[in-house]
Amino acid sequence: MVKIKSLSFGELEEFVLSLGEKKFRAAQIFEWMHKGVRSFDEMKNLPKGLKEKLKEQADPEILETEAVQVSAKDGTRKYLFRLPDGEYVESVLMKYSYGNTVCISTQAGCRMGCAFCASCEGGLKRNLTSGEILDQVLAVSRDIGEKVGNVVVMGVGEPFDNYDRLSGFLNNINDKRGFNLGMRNITVSTCGIVPGIIRFAEEYPQVTLAVSLHAPNDSLRNSLMPVNRKYSLTALMDACRKYARITNKRITFEYILIEGINDSHRHAEELSVLLKDVNCHINLIPFNGVIGKNFSAVKRAEAEKFRDELRKRGIETTIRRELGSDIDGACGQLRSKKR
Repeated sequence: MVKIKSLSFGELEEFVLSLGEKKFRAAQIFEWMHKGVRSFDEMKNLPKGLKEKLKEQADPEILETEAVQVSAKDGTRKYLFRLPDGEYVESVLMKYSYGNTVCISTQAGCRMGCAFCASCEGGLKRNLTSGEILDQVLAVSRDIGEKVGNVVVMGVGEPFDNYDRLSGFLNNINDKRGFNLGMRNITVSTCGIVPGIIRFAEEYPQVTLAVSLHAPNDSLRNSLMPVNRKYSLTALMDACRKYARITNKRITFEYILIEGINDSHRHAEELSVLLKDVNCHINLIPFNGVIGKNFSAVKRAEAEKFRDELRKRGIETTIRRELGSDIDGACGQLRSKKR
């Protein structure tokens, strides 16, 4: 079966021709898929014969919605999607004044092993296809009956550990014949895969890059994020500087504040030295409690002190608005409960 939602537009044209159909049918199929239809029968302007061929030879890559949690505080919606092989991934809809943002996953599980993250429990099961990554956006848009204006690739999994399929998703969701989401409306987050950062700078300079940092020195980062043992902070900062030169864009560094671990005055000083010559913005994230993880969140006042220390040293810093705090907000929590 051809995974039809993962095909580029050109590949879809070739597939349609291989079925003995006219090339223009590809544009019709592509448009219908990006409208979020759940079956080939819903593609109303296709002839019956083509629909039958598609049913026989094409996998529409539709995710099943297993559960939806809705925050009573702010309307954040967390989705648990079931994949055809029984694995699960999560997506989150966040409503802002500037529009709807969806945070999506690129892998079922994760092999990065970050100490504070629920996504790593059970390890990596498999990579998602480009179509499965895309269908998260389509499913959320279909559920709320509204357009999604921004996508954050920051859910379960490490995007650069599934780079080629991430690339296929980016190209397809940006295609004007389909969903037509601008590259500037997409953010991709990495835990620090250095070769991926350089490749991404060259191939997707318009997409915003976020880097999960979470520690200002190698010793602490090694203990929290095993990826640092392969790509040290020196290598990571060099890659980030190169990214900024190539793209002329500012990098966002994500920094989860964990009480007694990385939240001291000294840590703020170290962080400001580390980033002093990098065009960046720091997004401080209060730790969202995860079952089985022996970490605690800092109080709001302490987070504000940490922010102010960085600002005094010339580092633009904000504290992320907490959304979905009354549901399983942290990445991987809902999936872990199901597993």
